[in-house]
Amino acid sequence: MSELKLGDKAPNFDAETSEGKINFYDYLGDSWGVLFSHPADYTPVCTTELGTVANYKKEFEKRNVKVLALSVDGLESHKGWIKDINETQNTTVNFPIIADEDKKVSNLYGMIHPKADDTQTVRSVYVIGPDKTIKLMITYPASTGRNFDEILRVIDSLQLTAYNKVATPANWKHGEDVVISPSVTNEEADKMFPNGYKTLKPYLRMTPQPELKK
Repeated sequence: MSELKLGDKAPNFDAETSEGKINFYDYLGDSWGVLFSHPADYTPVCTTELGTVANYKKEFEKRNVKVLALSVDGLESHKGWIKDINETQNTTVNFPIIADEDKKVSNLYGMIHPKADDTQTVRSVYVIGPDKTIKLMITYPASTGRNFDEILRVIDSLQLTAYNKVATPANWKHGEDVVISPSVTNEEADKMFPNGYKTLKPYLRMTPQPELKK
């Protein structure tokens, strides 16, 4: 079982996918990435998840994010399953699904949960930055489908806070006020945040969301 942590370098790998052979780093290029695993092909919750991600492709692209799914079943199984996903979810799967039959990638990323099953992956999600480090890890139980609106929300926060000295408060959504980092002095804040800020406590200063800086 992998013990990857936030900030660790995301392990690189070569893999067979439904869209051909890939090298993970080459596939990501300078983009952000979302790598997410599925317990198996032809499972009901996964079918809805993959359909949702296909329908959200433009939302990921707006954020310069490439998505990549994984299941421990083989390519022929993936191809049949993709037909079912397209049919039942009224979509077209438009991203690669890794065929991880030898569980190399699953083990590399700690996607096998020994207390659940020694072969099936749990619902793991990794968000990876352009610097190839892990920015977010979420693990769901097999019975619970992922909330991809939340994953997009977190990516918005990660991208905003990567390039601005701010943090996002509870339940924050794109466009809402943000928190000025405690390391920023009031004098610096006056220059950094031309739209002003409100001091609720010396350690809690709110400001309108700044433009994304890169």
